[in-house]
Amino acid sequence: MSPLALIVLLPLLLGTPLCFWCGRVNSPSRRAGTALLAAAVTVAVLALLLFLTPDVFAGQVLLTRAEWMPAVGLNANFRLDGLALMFALLISGVGLLIVVYAAFYLGHDDPAGKFYSQLMLFMAAMLGIVLSDNLLLMVVFWELTSISSFLLVGYWGHKSEARAGARMALAVTGGGGLALLAGVIVLGQIAGTHDLSAMLATPGLIERIQADTRYPLVLGLVLVGCFTKSAQLPFHFWLPEAMAAPTPVSAYLHSATMVKAGLFLMLRLTPVLGGTGLFEGIVASVGLATMVFAAFVAIFKHDLKALLAYSTISHLGLITFLIGLSSPLSAVVAVFHILNHAAFKAALFMTAGIVDHETGTRDMRKLGGLMTMMPLVGTLALVAAASMAGIPPFNGFISKEMMLDEALQGGARAWGDFGWCMPLLATLGGLFSMAYSLRLVHDLFFNGPPKDLAAAHPHGPSWGMKAPVLLLVIVCIAVGLAPMVIAGPMVQVAATAALGRPAPAFSLALWHGLNLPLLMSAIAVAGGAALYAGLAHGGRLHRYLPGAYSGKGVFTMLIDGIFRCAGLFTSRIENGSLQRYAAWMVAAAIAVAAWPLLAPGGAGL
Repeated sequence: MSPLALIVLLPLLLGTPLCFWCGRVNSPSRRAGTALLAAAVTVAVLALLLFLTPDVFAGQVLLTRAEWMPAVGLNANFRLDGLALMFALLISGVGLLIVVYAAFYLGHDDPAGKFYSQLMLFMAAMLGIVLSDNLLLMVVFWELTSISSFLLVGYWGHKSEARAGARMALAVTGGGGLALLAGVIVLGQIAGTHDLSAMLATPGLIERIQADTRYPLVLGLVLVGCFTKSAQLPFHFWLPEAMAAPTPVSAYLHSATMVKAGLFLMLRLTPVLGGTGLFEGIVASVGLATMVFAAFVAIFKHDLKALLAYSTISHLGLITFLIGLSSPLSAVVAVFHILNHAAFKAALFMTAGIVDHETGTRDMRKLGGLMTMMPLVGTLALVAAASMAGIPPFNGFISKEMMLDEALQGGARAWGDFGWCMPLLATLGGLFSMAYSLRLVHDLFFNGPPKDLAAAHPHGPSWGMKAPVLLLVIVCIAVGLAPMVIAGPMVQVAATAALGRPAPAFSLALWHGLNLPLLMSAIAVAGGAALYAGLAHGGRLHRYLPGAYSGKGVFTMLIDGIFRCAGLFTSRIENGSLQRYAAWMVAAAIAVAAWPLLAPGGAGL
């Protein structure tokens, strides 16, 4: 069997059923055995990927092909290039840390078999997305992530907020998946193939796709799928609601995997659909708007995981913005920030889980002074938050400064005469990012003693929960100090795959001299600190929560309206009258028979 297919099938056909079977009995030994099984499968996936890494770094693109449903263009074709390798390593690497963390996080009453089998299913679906060469196969795995994430978000099904969050996530991302399917079908009709390799290898095909009158339709449908999955405006509202999931789920789905699927697909299809004015205008604008809006909202969230959720939306917007700029260097920065964000955001979500686990609350109005109770966790959170805010010498600073430079260079190209607004908005987003990062650290670990905690005596967690956070923070520090050595080769091959041509020369470094991006970064840091100090000093954080725009409210209203209309329609149709049923059947038969005669181009009467 091909190693590429094996990477997907191990968690799908081995990990999922074995974890479910082993965890049927929720005893301590079975719980430990289930976690070990999940870890073993994840290690096997990692080992296969590492075995293939030298070939990818040497410039090879590994392909495997198998017919499945050739009549409709759906085949089990897999592809491993630099971009797929980077995402697959993130999925399996962070996944292994989550498996370890969850073993110590989950309560004794939480069924381990259910959790780990669903986690393995989700991991397989994500690996399938990033390794698929056939776009229809990718859509199959895309929808499988929606289903498996629905199960994971609703893991605590006895909680109404978990059920509501799972339903919302499935409705939004599943609906986006249907739009994506339509876009992929039309793209296949234009190209004559659904295989990405064939699209890239056929001379003149990309130009023909972009010149086709259906190109705007394809682009719009594909972007709806990407934006819903990656929580971009106006589809962002499902992600905060999904925070009802257990923290290991939030750390995995919303730092390195599910929300990155939309970013992956935009990067994957950039050689085919990107580079046009329409692509740049839509993607860059939506990304920048999402970045600024979500960062602003995050400042005023009192729930720790809600703050992290909106910060995630903001950083996803940042990466979307970079993809939309469509320059070779912006693709490099986008790939680099995907790596950085996965490290510091997974660490912060796990920290949130530790705080909730040990104190019994995530309400930052009740928390404070935790640095004295859990000093190591506080120190690790401080480093991860500094990286998120873009403070040197951590990895987030490098990619943020490079993003500001790209905003300066790409404004005129994407927005024409209004290009000068782009660097201003990018700096504003960085300013808000500093403010919510400062609030997170200050309100949790300083800001006086905690108030009205459910846990009487909070204390530091076990090493099983601290070790994954420590490893991720070490990555933040190491990449910040030696970015070209540690991250450079991976960024090079991933950007090359995303661009469809060799990546340009780039420099990942803490110091690029005294320049305008450095000044913009300094303004963002100083302005964010001043903003938070002013809001906190005045005690007005609770007054400025933006409530006028509520995606959750719109969604709830639409779903309730659909159910009411469906009930009204059903009550009219299914009223128990046999005469009415017969009339409907006769009317339907007449309509079907008359259509060939009455339809446009028909024979006529």
